[in-house]
Amino acid sequence: MGKRSIQALVLAGVVMSLLLALPAGGAVRSTGPEGGVSLHFFWGEGCPHCARAKPFLEGLKGRHPGLEVCDYEVFSHRENVDLLMAMAKERGFEATGVPVFIIGNQVIAGFSDEKAREIEQKVTALLAARQPRAPPAPSPKEAETIIIPGICTVNPAALSLPVFTMIIAALDSFNPCAFFVLLFLLSLMVHAHSRNRMALVGGTFVFFSGFIYFLFMAAWLNLFLLAGTLSLVTTAAGIIALLVAVINIKDFFFFEKGVSLVIPEEKKPKLFERMRHLVHAGSLPSMLAGTVVLAVAANSYELLCTAGFPMVYTRLLTLRGLSAAEYYLYLALYNLVYMVPLAVIVGVFTVTLGSRKLTEWQGRVLKLLSGIMMLMLGLVILIKPVLLNNAVVSIVILAAALVATTIIAATANRLERGEKLHP
Repeated sequence: MGKRSIQALVLAGVVMSLLLALPAGGAVRSTGPEGGVSLHFFWGEGCPHCARAKPFLEGLKGRHPGLEVCDYEVFSHRENVDLLMAMAKERGFEATGVPVFIIGNQVIAGFSDEKAREIEQKVTALLAARQPRAPPAPSPKEAETIIIPGICTVNPAALSLPVFTMIIAALDSFNPCAFFVLLFLLSLMVHAHSRNRMALVGGTFVFFSGFIYFLFMAAWLNLFLLAGTLSLVTTAAGIIALLVAVINIKDFFFFEKGVSLVIPEEKKPKLFERMRHLVHAGSLPSMLAGTVVLAVAANSYELLCTAGFPMVYTRLLTLRGLSAAEYYLYLALYNLVYMVPLAVIVGVFTVTLGSRKLTEWQGRVLKLLSGIMMLMLGLVILIKPVLLNNAVVSIVILAAALVATTIIAATANRLERGEKLHP
């Protein structure tokens, strides 16, 4: 069996194993615990206000584990229209459109930021009123709270989005395109024999790379906010994620053959020329200005190489129904984590004045890891995006991607060494 046949079999095995490892789409249901509160949500397909309400309700369920959301589509289901009319009439309300929210004996029609606050206040009040008094039992939030003696209490549900943010950002930061540019730049700076100069140039490059990445992600975020919660947009994001994943996994087995998400070869000479100018810059202002220009140019060339994770993350972020300030705070957290490995590289080079480049094998392994992770995320987005509201699911996906990458890379390495020994 030839090398390409073996690699194709291993690749097929990876895809099948990851498909089987993901939970089935129908396995998750919205069920409120005993003593909880039911919110009845009547909506219509294509209704923009209904679409805006959906991510808010997803976030509401995450913040209030005792809440059960029952949703009813009315445009295509006449029986749901009859149910809406009956439930509204019981509460002295005449429903004339959607969305309509029924909580206890209250009916709330329409959706806006003010209505969202009203809904959450009602849910909070009802949950507080329905907590069991005897025998004593912990509330859902208390039951899910972890107590760290003498320090604090932690609610795992509240940590799901921060944990997911840090996992995706950390994986995104190990980007072969970003590493290639930074390592080449620092290797050239070694010849200046100045730790201060290297730290300043490297630190400036990393900071502006993170800032430009933040702007790039903000553009994705606003695009998805404009699109709303249309399922077609989420499906498109999932499909694009799968395409990016397949290309990155392909690059591990057939490096830079066919379509590849890398810095274009014709752009590299310009980058190298800018880097060499930095080494010989005569003044501090010109050196810093050149570094900023280099960061802008390098990151613009890397956009295709790095588009996958920011697109997936910002789409999932918009489905949470957060405030504008919260959206941008999470983007800031993402980019802070994204810059950490790059800053560590600058620190190591500055201390050691060493010189190192990213090898082809290291680049291939990073491509494989990002491809497998992207593949799993794309499948989850298409099957059940709400699974990623759970921090445990995010950690399991990361662990599975790391294990799969280790096994595949080790197997491929042995096969390639064997072929070199026995051509």
